[in-house]
Amino acid sequence: MTDQSYPALLVVEDSDEDFEALGRIMRKNCSIQVPLTRCIDGDDALDFLYRKGAYVDYATTDLPGLILLDLNLPGTDGREVLTEIKRDKRLRDIPVVVLTTSSNPKDVQACYQSGVNSYLIKPTNIQDFKASVSLFVDYWFRVAMLPNA
Repeated sequence: MTDQSYPALLVVEDSDEDFEALGRIMRKNCSIQVPLTRCIDGDDALDFLYRKGAYVDYATTDLPGLILLDLNLPGTDGREVLTEIKRDKRLRDIPVVVLTTSSNPKDVQACYQSGVNSYLIKPTNIQDFKASVSLFVDYWFRVAMLPNA
């Protein structure tokens, strides 16, 4: 374990259960502790990223180093959020990883065409989910060099 600080991970996830499982796995199974911020839907995520609404006081804080995005969100869905992020000059360099239950090839293709950096399918088995989360954290926060990190 090092004293290194890691950039924040923005998790855009409407399911309390999935978010709690992700946080628990990251705390218990990952050797590094990454700060988590959660937005519950696409509109909330865009407000957070643009520092609007409830997030106006965050104007002086850093943007997240990485976004973990569910596709199937109420209101503005993950596909629309991804498109908006990658269209914006200030946000487009933030890596976006989709974590979803959809294995539909059309979703996969559309996300990559919109600029997603990785597409992960949520495992239904808890052991597989633990392994996926550990690999995700190790790759993005230990191996990969994040912009502005």
